[in-house]
Amino acid sequence: MQLDPQQAAARTWFEALRNRICTEFEAIEREAGSDASFAYTPWERTDHSGQPGGGGVRGQMGGRVFEKVGVNVSTVHGQFAPEFASSIPGTEDDPSFFATGISLVAHMANPHVPAVHMNTRFLTTGKRWFGGGADLNPAIPYPEDTADFHAELKRACDAHGADYYERYAKWAEEYFWLPHRQVARGVGGIFYDRLEGDFDANFAFTRAVGEAFLAAFPPIVRRRMDQPFDAGDMDRLLTFRGRYVEFNLLYDRGTLFGLKTGGNIDAILMSLPPLAAWR
Repeated sequence: MQLDPQQAAARTWFEALRNRICTEFEAIEREAGSDASFAYTPWERTDHSGQPGGGGVRGQMGGRVFEKVGVNVSTVHGQFAPEFASSIPGTEDDPSFFATGISLVAHMANPHVPAVHMNTRFLTTGKRWFGGGADLNPAIPYPEDTADFHAELKRACDAHGADYYERYAKWAEEYFWLPHRQVARGVGGIFYDRLEGDFDANFAFTRAVGEAFLAAFPPIVRRRMDQPFDAGDMDRLLTFRGRYVEFNLLYDRGTLFGLKTGGNIDAILMSLPPLAAWR
């Protein structure tokens, strides 16, 4: 598929951000005395129409600090299946779509280090929009970590819209919620979707979200990664992960989008932790 300038610019940014994040995470592993590094697995998909439909690269690492972290980039295109197209804006007359984005989930070996999720994406149908966000998911919350994570996201939001942080933090609070348990998945962050109109402004904000993630999360990891923990802490981690699994399989939009569009199963489900527990 020949990409137009907007599509190409978005794809290039997501791939560059992936490279920077993976380099930083590998540096943290080196600081911990580990030689762990990302393994990259390319994949391709066949579209619902039967034609080639793009693909992506799944990056995954397991080490002393990051028990399991996946950083995926994908650029896919084709036609939505009829039963799914009706839920996507801009497909009323044409089910064709293009999507490019980065998706990251990190599950940490130390229960005091929070898990984290970040995703940003650009979609094209008859409309064009950006979406994404980032959220912190500690099994053992620390107010300092929560405050620092939110402060970086607020700085990114405030530079692009006076009401962005209030709106998107509230959206995250509502989105990352398990209604069947009446609990939040984590301590929040921001979530936004269908940000359309001014491509340059919306792309700049999406880049700012990626930069905020890079500024916020690695210092939290370094702050907690050597903190002692015991069996009780590990039990809290595994139980928390069970809630995380429930959200991702039941409610997560990215998981559902990937499954509905024939994405790579291993890349879609890399968000699931290697170990979890239900008590």
